[in-house]
Amino acid sequence: MKPVLFVTNHVPADRIGAFAALHRRVPLELAIFGGRSQHATAGELDPGVPHRHVSQREVTALAASRRYSAVIAGTVGRTALPAAWAGARAARTPFVLWSALWAHPVSAAHAGGALLLAGLYRDAGAVVAYGPHVAAFARAHGARNVHIAPQAVDNEFWSAAVPPVPKRPEADFIAVFLGRAGREKGIQVLLDAWRLSGLRASAAALVLVGVGSGPARYPVGGAVAFVSAQPAEQVRNYLATADVCVIPSLRTRTFREPWALVANEAMNQSTPVIASDQVGAAAGGLVRHERNGLIVPAGDPTALARALRRLHDDPQLRLRLGANARRDVAAYDYDAWAAGFVGAVASLR
Repeated sequence: MKPVLFVTNHVPADRIGAFAALHRRVPLELAIFGGRSQHATAGELDPGVPHRHVSQREVTALAASRRYSAVIAGTVGRTALPAAWAGARAARTPFVLWSALWAHPVSAAHAGGALLLAGLYRDAGAVVAYGPHVAAFARAHGARNVHIAPQAVDNEFWSAAVPPVPKRPEADFIAVFLGRAGREKGIQVLLDAWRLSGLRASAAALVLVGVGSGPARYPVGGAVAFVSAQPAEQVRNYLATADVCVIPSLRTRTFREPWALVANEAMNQSTPVIASDQVGAAAGGLVRHERNGLIVPAGDPTALARALRRLHDDPQLRLRLGANARRDVAAYDYDAWAAGFVGAVASLR
């Protein structure tokens, strides 16, 4: 059987197991073209499956080589996606679009990409989506054959027990944020909510991991600690210690949170999540309001403050949500991710 060509920019550490699971089911070759990445960690040079490092301009000839049973490409790279599609079309090789989008970026720079995607939704033999929210968006734009590969992390690693980490003596409730410092991540909304929550520095702490340095304390609320980016083992420790993980992402003209894998990571540690309604993991069904976390309107610090205060005041609610979170995230594993692509490729025959 000819291999499947999978065109992508990077293979971050949390995707290696996913590609390995896919390769166990279908012969696979990755074409990795590099460039900018939104991932917190750099891509791995050796993803552990057959691969080649290419430039974006080399993708067309590779996809057109007739050496592959199908070509898969995601919505990354300046020219890699149209190159993969054009090459597959020239060779009459089935093309699969891997989409993370549930809104098209709105800017002059993204206008051409929106036109391209409008055609690809209709022309692709299959579309693989991050979750139901992305699948619905693709269908609304003309996709006919849509499959879901649920976003996953290494559940074994993220659910592993960690040595007990004593909470800071001055805090009996810890909220953690993990991510970069961009406006779209909602850090200012979170800081405003922390102030509005009324949680005292003597009773609570907010830890922001990955945002770099900042003031040791927020002047109008409880203790706030700013921490630089950390390795995965230390991130797991922060999540294990936290009482809640907050994902307050905002929708902007050029960004709508496709998923937020930190939700999977936190839930594996039985840590409930407060997510905004603009987080893909909430819109896609992993984070469920009152079941394994709380969902609040994006950009609403008052609603976020109420959610924080509610979890602070109700330890039993935290335990119930956390226990459900650990059970629910177990189904979001690499095998489920791989099954989505296998189903898409099988549907093309």
